Amino acid sequence: MDFSITTEQQALFDSMRKLGADVVAPGAAERDREGRWDREMWAKLASAGVAGMPIPEEYGGSGGSILDCCLVNEALAQGGHDGGLGLSLGAHWVIGAVPIWLHGSEELKRTWLPGLCDGTYMGAWASTEPESGSDAASFRTTAVRDGDEFVLNGTKIFITNGPIADVCNVLARTDKGPTAFCVDTRTPGFVVGRELDKMGCRSSPTAEIHLQDCRVPASSILSIEGEALWKVAFECFDWERTVMMAGSIGGMRATITEAITYAKQREQFGKPIAHFQAIAHKIAEMEINYHACRNAVYKAAWLKQEGKEHQLEASIAKAMVGKLSVENALESVQIHGGYGYLKDFPAERAVRDSKLSSIGGGTTEIQKMIISRLLLA
Repeated sequence: MDFSITTEQQALFDSMRKLGADVVAPGAAERDREGRWDREMWAKLASAGVAGMPIPEEYGGSGGSILDCCLVNEALAQGGHDGGLGLSLGAHWVIGAVPIWLHGSEELKRTWLPGLCDGTYMGAWASTEPESGSDAASFRTTAVRDGDEFVLNGTKIFITNGPIADVCNVLARTDKGPTAFCVDTRTPGFVVGRELDKMGCRSSPTAEIHLQDCRVPASSILSIEGEALWKVAFECFDWERTVMMAGSIGGMRATITEAITYAKQREQFGKPIAHFQAIAHKIAEMEINYHACRNAVYKAAWLKQEGKEHQLEASIAKAMVGKLSVENALESVQIHGGYGYLKDFPAERAVRDSKLSSIGGGTTEIQKMIISRLLLA
């Protein structure tokens, strides 16, 4: 595996990191406090090609590779330090736009992808239900055929971008089995329920979705009726465990940088606390964690890009990031002392934002189950 990136990719990374610092970072703390999605910020990112990064140019996208998407996600998180943006962007990309690109009909692609790429539309995915989370196959939402339409009924929860989505890929069960539908959120019967008040990633809106006799055309099916669990849903998880995890890597880098800056400036007993071994070793451990996670994520992403088997590596990367990103954030709070416990400092927000990486897209416990099954098969 070649860990080097091209000159063009380095330029992309640098430009996205600056974009994050200039556009995302200034209002990150306020958006977190208010739990507010900023459409103006999103429009600026979209105009820079961010919204359509993984989608081919023929559909209005930027045509970025999987590694390009990782670099963009990492850079925006490093510069902007807003976990909510990373969550919404990741959902828009890998479970919103990508399933339409990979599994939608040409009509669906032409209808939705240009708007998803230029920022006019926001994408989302709805599979999790109140009683169906880690057990992804146990969902109860139904889709009953009625002529050339399907009638959807059920409730979804923890839907990232739910309140702001224009198109939502919905997992429902027909008489042939699990099926994914590309649903226009303006469709009668598609009801956005209560918005959920989260611990972290608060600038990303999350909601319940109620499907109440929601009629969608049969032409809105993604892939093949009855085969969505394996062909669409699990592939979405695959993208989450590679591309979306890169955002957490950028967050880890930003957390280390802030901890180093504070440790050099904060003086106790007549010298900066960075001179004390206890603090220096914490920073060293944080750097070790960062490199271990970054190598794991990019290895899995590279294998995916090359079309090689990578399920084991993706689950390893997801489990590592889920644990070590939280450890780094907690160590940053410890280095900042009492100030790290205040909402005025990014260290406090980093703890709350980082925790989601061990839950969303398959919990750490699920990743360990996948890893062990692959090893013991």
